[in-house]
Amino acid sequence: MSHVNPSAKEIHCKIVYYGPSLGGKTTNIQWIYQRHASDQRTKLVAVDSDIERTLFFDFLPMNVGDVHGFNVRFHLYSVPGQVVYDASRKLILKGVDGIIFVADSQVERMDENIEALKNLERNLEQQGYDIREIPLIMQYNKRDLPNAASLAELRLALNRYNAPEVEGSAAEGKGVDEAFKMVSKSILNMLKGGTNI
Repeated sequence: MSHVNPSAKEIHCKIVYYGPSLGGKTTNIQWIYQRHASDQRTKLVAVDSDIERTLFFDFLPMNVGDVHGFNVRFHLYSVPGQVVYDASRKLILKGVDGIIFVADSQVERMDENIEALKNLERNLEQQGYDIREIPLIMQYNKRDLPNAASLAELRLALNRYNAPEVEGSAAEGKGVDEAFKMVSKSILNMLKGGTNI
């Protein structure tokens, strides 16, 4: 979980964007990266292979306050969407503090959403995490498309943990900041000794 750097007076927290391929994970991270002041972030790093894409960067948002005198630095990661890269997904989940599950709202992508969620549950369990104890936000992406499933259908199929939900369109930036704020607030609450949202 969180890593404390006493010399820098910082707590490092890891947020992972998880979900099916081409669901909007990368778009979420790129949006957040572009919206934050350049002096508060590191370089956006892309790890690409032929079809695998993982992005990450970290930044120190100034508006979250501190925890017991320490500033909080967030490290944001996207996992590759394809199940064939499961080893990479597991590696990226190590030390996770919060997860934003980015579901593709298109009706024809529902099976892939369900498969990605089951994969997340399995990978967390294999590493000794309980998905019910980690801050989890469900972001229903691509709500602007005409073939988007209803919110009721998405909830029934994907939100069995009654996690906080955000509707959005990452390509337009809708719901991106909201999902990030919700998960970071939940992480901060846990760091301060509270409970998950």
